[in-house]
Amino acid sequence: MIKKFALSITLCAAVLLGCAPAPPVFTALDITGAPGYATDFKLTDHTGKPRTLKEFQGKAVALFFGFTQCPEICPGTMLEMKQVRQALGKDADKLQVLFITLDPKRDTPAVLAQYVPNFDASFLGLHGSETDIAKVAKDFKIFWRVQESANSSNYTLDHTAATLIFDTQSRLRLFVNMGTPADKIAADIQQLLKGK
Repeated sequence: MIKKFALSITLCAAVLLGCAPAPPVFTALDITGAPGYATDFKLTDHTGKPRTLKEFQGKAVALFFGFTQCPEICPGTMLEMKQVRQALGKDADKLQVLFITLDPKRDTPAVLAQYVPNFDASFLGLHGSETDIAKVAKDFKIFWRVQESANSSNYTLDHTAATLIFDTQSRLRLFVNMGTPADKIAADIQQLLKGK
């Protein structure tokens, strides 16, 4: 009797597991549940408004770290994100793009206000003190370093060339490498918007 009961429980569990929805498959690297990443930040946007990641709950968030004097990676990524919003169509307003400067010395709020919304009016540029920025970058596992030049004001930065994507519950889900086609990123975000 006990053996039959145990067998019945095992069969029911197998049937239920067989009915479970398949996990989502993303084009981007799925880092859902990866340990060690921060879950929030406190910075100021280019309009002077304090911002946190949590306040964007209900939307997917694309978070990119860069600097306005970046010659290729940063403007290329911002253009990709503009194309992603276009590919999302009616769901475009469900994506918030955030650009965190790694160069707060040169990227003042005024500079960010000229640069970031130039790609899309909904994009926000975020800044803080050098200490704040260094902490947030470290907390989100973003590599960066200054490449000194003979002219101390004409330096450049090496940095992670990827975008972090958060779902509508502000959970980090995806690591998107630069150069990923916009339609593929949009398809990944659509899955997140559906709660996958």
